[in-house]
Amino acid sequence: MSELTQSGLPRAAVQAKAISIVTSAAVTLGVFLGGFVIHEPAPYELYMAALLGIWALFGLRISGHAAVLLTLLVLFNIGGFISMGVMSDLYETPMYLAVSIFLALTAVFFVAIVEADHSRYRLIFLAWVAAGLVTGLLGIAGYFRLFPGAGMFTLYDRASGAFADPNVFGPFLALPAIWLLHRLLTGNPLLMPVTAGAFVVLVSAIFFSFSRGAWGLFAVAGVLMIAALFLQSRSGLFRLRIALMSLLALAILVAAILFALQLPGVSDFFATRAKLVQDYDGGQSGRFARFAIGFQMAMEHPLGIGPLNFGRLLGEDTHNIWLKALMDYGWLGFASFLTLIAWTVIGGFRILFRDRPWQPFLLCAYVVFLGHIGLGTVIDMDHWRHFYLLLGLIWGAMALEQRHQRNATHLR
Repeated sequence: MSELTQSGLPRAAVQAKAISIVTSAAVTLGVFLGGFVIHEPAPYELYMAALLGIWALFGLRISGHAAVLLTLLVLFNIGGFISMGVMSDLYETPMYLAVSIFLALTAVFFVAIVEADHSRYRLIFLAWVAAGLVTGLLGIAGYFRLFPGAGMFTLYDRASGAFADPNVFGPFLALPAIWLLHRLLTGNPLLMPVTAGAFVVLVSAIFFSFSRGAWGLFAVAGVLMIAALFLQSRSGLFRLRIALMSLLALAILVAAILFALQLPGVSDFFATRAKLVQDYDGGQSGRFARFAIGFQMAMEHPLGIGPLNFGRLLGEDTHNIWLKALMDYGWLGFASFLTLIAWTVIGGFRILFRDRPWQPFLLCAYVVFLGHIGLGTVIDMDHWRHFYLLLGLIWGAMALEQRHQRNATHLR
């Protein structure tokens, strides 16, 4: 009788269910906190550090895929420590690299937890959507000064939400916006009004971030996702639905943008931000000129010049993740990062169209990740929390596929 609860259910089953609820809630809260990073360390770092520690004590399982990801990220950061060795003044570099290592561990953590239970994909995506809606609404409220003090959610008259930089705020919203677009195209029609409303909020927040990178990221990811749905399905009826719903989503998007452009000052600012090359991009001291200078410096300094030193020497940061890897993490870090990106792209694409319960989540994470690779040519993202979450989601799917194949082999 001691093995049964008062309800008559097995005690072990009740305990397992309780643990599942607690762990699911813990993961959900962690992902949600990723949408609020105004200062460092942010609540996300403090919470996730505790969560990683507790989970490790109670059985965090590191599979082969998680171990490979960890190895590549550790090599990347070893490059950073070697690069730090050439610095005469360390400044805040040790803390910077500590954050880099922590973020690497979060990527491995997400691989482990989704591999252990693929239903956590849905929780992660729902938490990301919730965080996106909250921080997106804060950004919109700040842009329009809807309440006293709302201006703290903007920077340079651009919506930044609960982020320090609109150029991070906008890309953070890409995954939840793409997921909602996926649900509009393939989900329950009865939920369409709610989904469409949330989609408009996120797209509006991306628009008011006035981040050209975020605009391009969302557009590229959206096109890739729709194309993938067409390629994946052989049903003419389903393809017709995708086409019709894509047109509807496009109409909603265009209507929202046209409405926004009618608001005072928006159209002029949009015209300024929509220029492909801004004043700070061109010229002998512009962003693109610094790219050439930086890559030449990389030839002369194979160990790098030290994390964050590029900005101190040239007055502004690298704004290019590949140059960032060379300057801050040396050739070892660059090679590790290049291998990581190539492995993620190839490994994710290999399983992208396989009919699995986690495939819709992989598809959305994958196309947004591809957009981030392109975005990395004009911005640094080695400390973007959500970038490491994307890595964890894709590598988690790779690990799940390997286990699925192994189980299928055993059943033959």
